[in-house]
Amino acid sequence: YQIYSLEKNIKLDDEGVTFPSPVDGRPLRLTPEDSMGVQLRLDSDIAMAFDHCPPLPSPPKEVEAAVERTTQWASRCRDYHSEHNAGGQALFGIVQGGLDDNLRARSAEGITALGFDGYAIGGLSVGESTESRTRATTNYASLLPPSKIRYLMGVGHPRDIITAISAGFDIFDCVYPTRNGRHGSVFIDEGVLHVRNEANKGRPGPISQDCDCPACLHWDVGAIRHFLMAGEPLGQSLCSAHNLRYLHRLVSRARQAILDGTFADFQSTLSLV
Repeated sequence: YQIYSLEKNIKLDDEGVTFPSPVDGRPLRLTPEDSMGVQLRLDSDIAMAFDHCPPLPSPPKEVEAAVERTTQWASRCRDYHSEHNAGGQALFGIVQGGLDDNLRARSAEGITALGFDGYAIGGLSVGESTESRTRATTNYASLLPPSKIRYLMGVGHPRDIITAISAGFDIFDCVYPTRNGRHGSVFIDEGVLHVRNEANKGRPGPISQDCDCPACLHWDVGAIRHFLMAGEPLGQSLCSAHNLRYLHRLVSRARQAILDGTFADFQSTLSLV
């Protein structure tokens, strides 16, 4: 099959988006109602409202247009979902606005007024600096109702997750853990271990002594490096499994620290880079 570039051929308008099929290039159309229909058929626990997420940096007018369109689409998603949802699926609204505090506040006001089951901050981790993302994460959680689940979209680095938890976010998603795992980069409390490095050739012992993932329970670092260097998919799978388990353990530790009233001390002990 010929592979087509979606980014160059996407056409947005107030009714929806038109894009070429990645299989044969024929134009496909997706509206907010179509998006809700697909997610209802998938029967996921949570559906996300259809939104316009511009890259960063983008011209201010484009970011403002994305905010207005996202609110309009969110209203249509809510109406369709309310009419057709029979299985108890939750629907979350998404706040846009780039790094503009005023646009974020406007978007949050419009989205929360529609009354969703939870709320997400979208449009981060799309090209902005780490400093800008940290500032946005810290500031924008307070725009969302504390009585509802607060979701930070597209964040998967351990450092960013801990920062987001400290700001008040509850859930996250990202390809970062498995993408890095496929390239042999694994999370440890001291930062990141690059398994492919020559220093790990023949190295005994697990990635982390206190980890209970399949990689750490059954394989030496040197063996995992051999798999990666030989192109054996097992190496990618083991590194990905470790990263996912590391995040599970990290957020469990964060949760317990919150319950114990020691989260600030817990955060200060981490050396995540």
